[in-house]
Amino acid sequence: MRYQIRHALVQYGAETIIEDVNFDIHDHEKIAIVGRNGCGKTTLLKLIAGDITMANIDSDETCGISMAGSQKIGYLRQISFEDQEISVENEILKVFEPVFACERRMKELTDIMETDHDQKWMYEYSSLQDQMEAMGGYTYRRDMETMFQKFGFDLKDITRPIGTFSGGQQTKVAFIKLLLSRPDIMLLDEPTNHLDLPTIEWLEGYLKNYNKAVVIVSHDRMFLDRIIDVTYEIEYHRIKRYPGNYTTFMKLKEEAALKQEKDYEEQQKEIKRLTEWIEKWRNTPTKVASVHSKEKQLEHMVLIEKPRRFDTKAFRGQFLPRTTSYTDVLTLKALEIGYDHVLSKVSFTLKKGERVAIIGENGKGKSTLLKTLMGQIPPLGGSYTVGTGVEVGYFDQQAAVAESMYPDKTVLNDFWDMYPTLKEVEVRNALGSFLFTGEEVFKTLGQLSGGEKVRLALCKMFKMRPNLLILDEPTNHMDLIGKEALENMLKNYTGTILFVSHDRYFIKEIATGMLDFKQDKTVFYDCGYEEYLERLQKEELKQQQLLQARQEEERKEKKPEGSGNKTPTLRDVFDKKTYYNPGKILSRLKQQMAKYEKQLEESEQRLADLQMQIMDPALASDYTKLMELEEQKQKEEQNQESLLERMLETETELEEMQEKG
Repeated sequence: MRYQIRHALVQYGAETIIEDVNFDIHDHEKIAIVGRNGCGKTTLLKLIAGDITMANIDSDETCGISMAGSQKIGYLRQISFEDQEISVENEILKVFEPVFACERRMKELTDIMETDHDQKWMYEYSSLQDQMEAMGGYTYRRDMETMFQKFGFDLKDITRPIGTFSGGQQTKVAFIKLLLSRPDIMLLDEPTNHLDLPTIEWLEGYLKNYNKAVVIVSHDRMFLDRIIDVTYEIEYHRIKRYPGNYTTFMKLKEEAALKQEKDYEEQQKEIKRLTEWIEKWRNTPTKVASVHSKEKQLEHMVLIEKPRRFDTKAFRGQFLPRTTSYTDVLTLKALEIGYDHVLSKVSFTLKKGERVAIIGENGKGKSTLLKTLMGQIPPLGGSYTVGTGVEVGYFDQQAAVAESMYPDKTVLNDFWDMYPTLKEVEVRNALGSFLFTGEEVFKTLGQLSGGEKVRLALCKMFKMRPNLLILDEPTNHMDLIGKEALENMLKNYTGTILFVSHDRYFIKEIATGMLDFKQDKTVFYDCGYEEYLERLQKEELKQQQLLQARQEEERKEKKPEGSGNKTPTLRDVFDKKTYYNPGKILSRLKQQMAKYEKQLEESEQRLADLQMQIMDPALASDYTKLMELEEQKQKEEQNQESLLERMLETETELEEMQEKG
């Protein structure tokens, strides 16, 4: 057991956030904390991090927090780098101060041991070596540079002052520092926010293979499914532990609820039966003993709590387009997008009824494309046309959650100002569909959370009933139930959708096509997310095969070099002056050639297998294994080179023999 909380109560003023919390962290567990927005997930992380304290810490001797020894807890708090002039490299290197201290002491010991041969110095030096290994002290620079690039930075930017980076980029730097610090318990609050898909996939592999504990609050269902061992759910201020990932948790929760409901109903029937029996025979002298017995049975019965209905409150509604567009909704011809320079060039036609996800690395122009199509940014080249009858609804998550120019305006008035012809009952019905009911419509815009702002923006957009939705990260700031509600709405939507998202589960559920912003081009795939992944694998395998074939052709075209160190061939074996049987030699040459070809085929397969292992995201942080694989790959390439040389020589002999024959 690394860490334990027992019967914790956390309050803000008179408001209870979480109560009677029992929470355990074992060894290398990867733990998810899930629940509705506002249920207390981040509060629990702050409690573990020591940023807040329990409200009842002195009220009960069984309450409290305990740890196994000294546990280093890492938590990404609000980012604020004091020195904005320091380079990113030097800021990150602060993480490795214990490594540098270890190095300095080892150097001191080296100098001491030159004159003093006492064994104690050797023991201390050996201990420091173990500490260096545990801290990643021998690979820290490579780790730092690798991680810097994995988070989408160019390596040359590592020397830039941190103040020259955006707020989002500085958050990534802080995240890198947290990962490199390798805490015993790592606390992550929405770690995939603002990360592109390649980075998310790399992070999955890193955390899955992290040899310490990780506690994650996230609304990314696929991320949780691929990493998590244990799921804690907070609901109605209470917390419950479930084994397994998010999908397993949902199944177990449903099964537990059904069982509790069944047990509750059976117990209520038994209570009713016993109560009726007692009342019937209470005044009968011959039944006194039985009555007392059944009263005691009722008294000692452990009551099963009445099952609460799941907290599944979510926005709802079916919003059909007001009109129908023609077949070609959007046509992009060599459209160059960007601000001061071209980020990408896009050629693509969006058809009626399609739901196309725009994916790819950050910085390639995904959101920029949407802003260009909405006329917010002028194109740098090429053209785009909007089809006949197209009515656009646009959602920009950054604009949705930005501070309002009118923070004192109520939700009701904000919506009504956009649709002034509607009656109050119509406005309230529309807002009610997105969970703004009763007095909540009188909340001011300045009082709204990020999730509430997103709901209000979606409500105003859907009320337009457009036939084309252009959505930029619509699931950001949404809890899991909110995401599922939006998915259901979009699945039933009969119009056309073009959207940017990093939520792979959302993409899998919604997308019928994929517009992939690659390194040097954009490619459209007319399929869903899972088939898209299969096609990518096939493309990568084909590229590997083409590369191997090209390398093989290049080797064949090379002329044999000097024979000083070459491997002997049949020409060297047979002395044609004393022994010469053309038919036998020709047969043996052909056999040898067939053997070499088989060996080359096997070698190519081994190389392909090694390359696939090296590319596995799960090994991204296992540098020892990666070095072993790289060494095996080099040896196999050398073996292949030798085989190709022998094949070339044998082929030359065959040609000479056939010419003579």
